[in-house]
Amino acid sequence: MLNYLARRLVGTIPVIVALSVLVFAFVHLLPGDPARLVAGQDATPEDVQAVRVSLGLDRPLWEQYFRFVSNAVQGDFGTSLKTRRTVAEEIGERFMPTVWLTVFSMIWATIFGLLIGVLSGVKRGRWQDYTGMLVAVSGISFPAFWLGLLLIDLFSVRLGWLPTGGYGTWQHFVMPSFTLGLGVAAVMARFTRSAFVEITREDYVRTARAKGVPERFVIWKHTLRNALVPVITMVGLQFGFLLGGSIVVETVFSWPGLGRLLVDSVSYRDYPVIQAEILIFSLEFILINLAVDVLYAVANPEIRYR
Repeated sequence: MLNYLARRLVGTIPVIVALSVLVFAFVHLLPGDPARLVAGQDATPEDVQAVRVSLGLDRPLWEQYFRFVSNAVQGDFGTSLKTRRTVAEEIGERFMPTVWLTVFSMIWATIFGLLIGVLSGVKRGRWQDYTGMLVAVSGISFPAFWLGLLLIDLFSVRLGWLPTGGYGTWQHFVMPSFTLGLGVAAVMARFTRSAFVEITREDYVRTARAKGVPERFVIWKHTLRNALVPVITMVGLQFGFLLGGSIVVETVFSWPGLGRLLVDSVSYRDYPVIQAEILIFSLEFILINLAVDVLYAVANPEIRYR
């Protein structure tokens, strides 16, 4: 197991290096001059050049890149051009709201998706199956921004049951977590049903039924347990997508998280914050995939030797 983990860790190093290059190149290809933004529109060319020198933007790109990587390894992502606070402080304030929103969305989406998927698999070809898959397809089809605005109009504007946005109480979590998790629940339901149906066609399941094993034991002991192994991978991947996909939801519900901070930073061309956020989102996705691979190896030891 340790050898497998070591191989996976070593394999992430080239990915992280390539990722840092892409993030740096992407940010520097964005239109606009950060030195002009910091100095102000009325600044003279000399003032703009002085700001450019102070920010290190007059240096060659390769030197800027290595300075960026060196500082990032130490947790120093520079200073926000908009607030003049350190990027670490800006991200630190927004990190936990995004994590909590993602966790709550993932919990309800996983539970709901598994229940719908298992029910559809058990009742394959019946009205429960068709209803569950109709709900799943509908959940995938709804755009997050449209669903969020619809929920705000219904439960906040018309009924007054929930706040339109913000962060702090459990009421603030209801609509954002539902909006963010609906698509994941739909994907989980369809994936679980497919895995469940595939397992029921295996010989050992047919043998158990032929021996007269009660159906509930066939479902819970033989079928569901084995069907959940590939679902582990799906849960991890969807968790990573939720972290990145929270941008739209946080903007719609004025959620003080990393997604909204990224949108505000792009609008202001706050390059240090943009670089740090994209890098952090990407690293989170890589680490989640690594954790999923390890969990999958624990659940299915056969893949450790491939």
